[in-house]
Amino acid sequence: MDLSYPEIGATRGPLPRGYHHIDRRVPIGHGRAAFEAAVTALLGWEMHRRSGLGVKADTATAATGSTVVLTLGPVRIPCRVVYVVDEGSRAGFAYGTLDGHPEQGEERFVIEYDESDATVFAHITAFSRPGRWFTKLGGPAGRVVQKLFTDRYFAALRAAVRT
Repeated sequence: MDLSYPEIGATRGPLPRGYHHIDRRVPIGHGRAAFEAAVTALLGWEMHRRSGLGVKADTATAATGSTVVLTLGPVRIPCRVVYVVDEGSRAGFAYGTLDGHPEQGEERFVIEYDESDATVFAHITAFSRPGRWFTKLGGPAGRVVQKLFTDRYFAALRAAVRT
Protein backbone atom coordinates (compact mmCIF):
# COMPACT_ATOMS: atom_id res chain seq x y z
CA MET A 1 0.00 0.00 0.00
CA ASP A 2 1.27 3.45 -0.91
CA LEU A 3 0.99 6.72 0.98
CA SER A 4 -1.87 8.73 -0.52
CA TYR A 5 -0.23 12.18 -0.51
CA PRO A 6 3.08 13.52 -1.86
CA GLU A 7 4.28 15.77 1.02
CA ILE A 8 5.75 12.98 3.16
CA GLY A 9 7.28 14.28 6.39
CA ALA A 10 5.82 17.76 6.02
CA THR A 11 4.54 17.82 9.62
CA ARG A 12 8.17 18.59 10.56
CA GLY A 13 7.99 22.10 9.13
CA PRO A 14 5.63 24.49 7.43
CA LEU A 15 2.43 22.63 6.61
CA PRO A 16 1.63 22.34 2.91
CA ARG A 17 -0.98 24.46 1.18
CA GLY A 18 -4.21 22.94 -0.06
CA TYR A 19 -4.98 21.08 3.16
CA HIS A 20 -6.87 21.72 6.40
CA HIS A 21 -4.32 22.29 9.20
CA ILE A 22 -4.33 21.40 12.89
CA ASP A 23 -1.67 22.58 15.33
CA ARG A 24 -2.69 22.16 18.97
CA ARG A 25 -0.48 21.89 22.06
CA VAL A 26 -2.07 21.30 25.46
CA PRO A 27 -0.76 20.49 28.94
CA ILE A 28 -1.57 16.94 30.05
CA GLY A 29 0.39 16.52 33.28
CA HIS A 30 3.49 17.29 35.33
CA GLY A 31 6.70 15.49 36.07
CA ARG A 32 9.03 13.02 34.42
CA ALA A 33 6.78 10.04 35.35
CA ALA A 34 3.84 11.69 33.56
CA PHE A 35 6.04 12.26 30.50
CA GLU A 36 7.12 8.61 30.46
CA ALA A 37 3.51 7.38 30.89
CA ALA A 38 2.29 9.58 28.04
CA VAL A 39 5.10 8.46 25.74
CA THR A 40 4.36 4.80 26.52
CA ALA A 41 0.64 5.30 25.82
CA LEU A 42 1.38 7.11 22.58
CA LEU A 43 4.03 4.83 21.15
CA GLY A 44 2.18 1.66 22.21
CA TRP A 45 -1.02 2.73 20.38
CA GLU A 46 -2.89 3.03 23.70
CA MET A 47 -3.86 6.66 23.00
CA HIS A 48 -5.74 5.46 19.92
CA ARG A 49 -7.44 2.60 21.77
CA ARG A 50 -8.50 4.86 24.66
CA SER A 51 -9.99 7.33 22.17
CA GLY A 52 -12.40 4.69 20.88
CA LEU A 53 -10.57 3.37 17.83
CA GLY A 54 -9.81 -0.23 17.01
CA VAL A 55 -6.08 -0.75 16.46
CA LYS A 56 -4.35 -3.42 14.40
CA ALA A 57 -0.66 -2.61 14.12
CA ASP A 58 2.15 -4.68 12.68
CA THR A 59 4.48 -3.56 15.50
CA ALA A 60 3.83 -3.32 19.24
CA THR A 61 5.21 0.22 19.29
CA ALA A 62 5.27 2.88 16.61
CA ALA A 63 8.43 2.73 14.50
CA THR A 64 9.31 4.20 11.14
CA GLY A 65 7.64 2.02 8.53
CA SER A 66 5.07 0.52 10.93
CA THR A 67 1.62 0.07 9.48
CA VAL A 68 -1.49 0.50 11.59
CA VAL A 69 -5.09 0.03 10.56
CA LEU A 70 -7.39 1.98 12.83
CA THR A 71 -11.10 1.25 12.72
CA LEU A 72 -14.16 3.22 13.67
CA GLY A 73 -17.12 0.92 13.25
CA PRO A 74 -16.96 -0.31 9.65
CA VAL A 75 -14.55 2.44 8.54
CA ARG A 76 -10.94 1.34 7.98
CA ILE A 77 -8.26 3.98 8.54
CA PRO A 78 -4.89 2.65 7.28
CA CYS A 79 -1.71 4.60 8.12
CA ARG A 80 2.07 4.19 8.01
CA VAL A 81 4.54 5.74 10.44
CA VAL A 82 6.74 8.06 8.37
CA TYR A 83 9.10 9.18 11.14
CA VAL A 84 9.71 8.90 14.87
CA VAL A 85 10.68 11.72 17.25
CA ASP A 86 13.12 10.68 20.02
CA GLU A 87 14.89 13.74 21.41
CA GLY A 88 15.04 13.23 25.19
CA SER A 89 12.42 15.77 26.20
CA ARG A 90 10.33 15.18 23.04
CA ALA A 91 9.02 11.84 21.81
CA GLY A 92 6.40 10.68 19.36
CA PHE A 93 5.76 9.93 15.72
CA ALA A 94 3.98 10.98 12.57
CA TYR A 95 1.92 8.76 10.36
CA GLY A 96 0.64 9.27 6.88
CA THR A 97 -2.50 8.10 5.20
CA LEU A 98 -2.43 5.01 3.01
CA ASP A 99 -4.67 4.28 0.03
CA GLY A 100 -8.17 3.59 1.35
CA HIS A 101 -7.94 6.07 4.24
CA PRO A 102 -10.92 8.47 4.40
CA GLU A 103 -8.49 11.42 4.32
CA GLN A 104 -5.20 12.28 2.65
CA GLY A 105 -2.40 13.75 4.72
CA GLU A 106 -0.24 13.34 7.77
CA GLU A 107 -0.61 13.63 11.53
CA ARG A 108 2.15 14.06 14.11
CA PHE A 109 1.81 13.27 17.82
CA VAL A 110 4.57 14.51 20.12
CA ILE A 111 4.84 14.43 23.91
CA GLU A 112 7.01 17.29 25.24
CA TYR A 113 8.60 17.75 28.65
CA ASP A 114 9.27 21.36 29.64
CA GLU A 115 12.42 21.28 31.76
CA SER A 116 11.70 24.74 33.22
CA ASP A 117 8.57 23.74 35.16
CA ALA A 118 8.11 19.98 34.51
CA THR A 119 4.91 20.50 32.51
CA VAL A 120 4.10 17.72 30.05
CA PHE A 121 2.45 18.75 26.80
CA ALA A 122 0.81 16.81 24.01
CA HIS A 123 1.29 18.46 20.63
CA ILE A 124 -0.72 17.35 17.60
CA THR A 125 0.01 18.73 14.16
CA ALA A 126 -1.77 17.60 11.01
CA PHE A 127 -2.65 18.44 7.46
CA SER A 128 -5.49 16.68 5.68
CA ARG A 129 -8.07 16.83 2.95
CA PRO A 130 -10.87 14.46 1.93
CA GLY A 131 -9.56 11.29 0.37
CA ARG A 132 -12.66 9.21 -0.36
CA TRP A 133 -16.00 9.93 -1.96
CA PHE A 134 -17.86 9.90 1.36
CA THR A 135 -15.47 12.36 3.03
CA LYS A 136 -15.66 14.64 0.00
CA LEU A 137 -19.45 14.43 0.17
CA GLY A 138 -19.41 15.03 3.94
CA GLY A 139 -17.53 18.32 3.54
CA PRO A 140 -17.17 20.16 6.87
CA ALA A 141 -18.38 17.11 8.83
CA GLY A 142 -14.92 15.61 8.35
CA ARG A 143 -13.35 18.53 10.21
CA VAL A 144 -15.83 18.07 13.05
CA VAL A 145 -14.86 14.39 13.35
CA GLN A 146 -11.16 15.30 13.22
CA LYS A 147 -11.60 17.87 16.00
CA LEU A 148 -13.56 15.33 18.06
CA PHE A 149 -10.75 12.78 17.77
CA THR A 150 -8.06 15.34 18.49
CA ASP A 151 -9.93 16.15 21.71
CA ARG A 152 -10.26 12.41 22.46
CA TYR A 153 -6.52 11.92 21.92
CA PHE A 154 -5.74 14.65 24.45
CA ALA A 155 -8.21 13.14 26.94
CA ALA A 156 -6.69 9.68 26.44
CA LEU A 157 -3.20 11.01 27.13
CA ARG A 158 -4.41 12.87 30.24
CA ALA A 159 -5.95 9.62 31.49
CA ALA A 160 -2.73 7.72 30.74
CA VAL A 161 -0.67 10.02 32.94
CA ARG A 162 -3.12 9.60 35.83
CA THR A 163 -3.13 5.79 35.85
